Amino acid sequence: MAAPILSYEDLGLVQGSGWLFRHLDLYIGARDRLALIGRNGAGKTTLLKLIGGAIDSDEGRRTIVPGTRVVLLEQEPDLRGHSTLGDYVASGADAPEPHAAAAIADQLGIDLARDAASASGGERRRAAIVRALAQDPQVLLLDEPTNHLDVGAIEWLEDWLQRFKGAFVVISHDRTFLTRLTRQTLWLDRGGLRRAELGFGGFEAWTDQVYAEEARQAERLDARLKLEEHWLQRGVTGRRRRNQGRLAKLHDMRAERAAMMGPQGSAALSIGSDDVRTKVVIDARAASKSYGDRAIIRDLTLRVTRGDRIGIVGRNGAGKTTLLRLLTGELQPDSGEVKLAKTLDGIVIDQQRSLMAPEKSVRDVLADGGDWIEAQGVRKHVHGYLKEFLFDPSMIDAKIGSLSGGERSRLLLARKFARPSNLLVLDEPTNDLDLETLDLLQEVIADYDGTVLIVSHDRDFLDRTVTVTLGLDGSGSVDVVAGGYEDWVAKRRPRVEAKRTAAKPSAAPAPVSRTKLSYKDQRDYELLPKRIEEIDAAIARDEARLADPDLYVRDPAAFDKFMKAIERARADKDAAELRWLELAEQVEGLG
Repeated sequence: MAAPILSYEDLGLVQGSGWLFRHLDLYIGARDRLALIGRNGAGKTTLLKLIGGAIDSDEGRRTIVPGTRVVLLEQEPDLRGHSTLGDYVASGADAPEPHAAAAIADQLGIDLARDAASASGGERRRAAIVRALAQDPQVLLLDEPTNHLDVGAIEWLEDWLQRFKGAFVVISHDRTFLTRLTRQTLWLDRGGLRRAELGFGGFEAWTDQVYAEEARQAERLDARLKLEEHWLQRGVTGRRRRNQGRLAKLHDMRAERAAMMGPQGSAALSIGSDDVRTKVVIDARAASKSYGDRAIIRDLTLRVTRGDRIGIVGRNGAGKTTLLRLLTGELQPDSGEVKLAKTLDGIVIDQQRSLMAPEKSVRDVLADGGDWIEAQGVRKHVHGYLKEFLFDPSMIDAKIGSLSGGERSRLLLARKFARPSNLLVLDEPTNDLDLETLDLLQEVIADYDGTVLIVSHDRDFLDRTVTVTLGLDGSGSVDVVAGGYEDWVAKRRPRVEAKRTAAKPSAAPAPVSRTKLSYKDQRDYELLPKRIEEIDAAIARDEARLADPDLYVRDPAAFDKFMKAIERARADKDAAELRWLELAEQVEGLG
């Protein structure tokens, strides 16, 4: 293994009256792609700042190769004192070169002349990304980089990071983002730090093994108190298994919903009987909405039925919020109509997380200072209700101001879900949530008796929760697709490719034209897809072996062998994919 370019030995940090973590060892290699995983409040953001040198530790030694440029993309960029986004990007001794910042801003589609005070969350996030990437880092530290970004910007960032020649450490709730990009995992758990030489795709299997081993050790020691202390961890594994069953049910619901779709994608429910009529909770007919000369929503016809889980996707500015406001009756269409069931009673969980005063306690927020709460008509003790939302009951009297951003979001979910309702409106609900809370949110949505409307950029979350996707491309039309985000992409892809083909200028005839591939090229074109699948399978096998938490101690030679094998296999896969893509372009050129 090559020497690390940055490391920390025996790292410790005091927070409040005790240690947040202690005796941590970590290292970062020159090309590492690290996912930093841990629940809200574990100290992920703090650890990232320690790695970046933004704060000092109370114990430990930080070592870095001289000349290594470490850049931290913070979760909330501080734009105070800057009149424009460009001023923020160009500020400080570590400001990037103007031409580099301008080039990345152009690719991200952000106007750096935009007034900083009135910039949206998405614009502020893009400006922070421009500043970080344009500094030409060797180590890039990313704290929730996809927050407030639309799907197009997230995919651009994924492509950039895949080409990045340095190392990065990323904290993110976006499973798709983590799975596509990471190759190693740091797990911050109960004050300790574990490292596995596998990407986020193998994280859940690895944690299940760790928890199972801990349970076996606890049984051997007859440590019932220790098992009680770990109720949260065991609950996560059980929740994950239950969610697998819910995914199967979700696919059945999607198939049923697809059968109700007309040829144009609008719901074609019969309303001949009173029973069916009572199931329609939102009925939009030829609804249109414009701002000035621009059509935001055009001729939307849609019937939302009781129990539907509707996902709304599209780039920033495509009209997602306008569509949500139309469907909830907050906004009236310019033409057409949107009718809501008279019995509709909704709760809204939006991107504003500042509703809770920092001086209040968790008990104040949940139970108005008492010990009991009415949750969905059932009286529950606040300690038990906190457990349902992955809180330690000892936090009941903690001040809101002492909670992390993710913990505040989770507490807001707990408070909102206590109220009876039959419509749940979620506007970017995954921002600031950790992965375990996302599992919990999926479970709550799956068990919810009413109708759910979700606006989200989190592709994996939508694929796991929604039965119908409403896709907006900015033209005013709304795709209505039975299924999740990937189903919408699959439907949209042929139209996008057709537009690209139509937009290509006719090329002058080439002086020399090939009519077919050479024998070797044809063989490679046919056999490489199978070869890539075989490499993927080999990588998966070796990553599964590395998931054994005791392997390094038991057999360090085998650990090193599997690491090197995975590295070679990934290089082979990259070469094979590049070769096949080149051949595919040739095939396309031959017609």
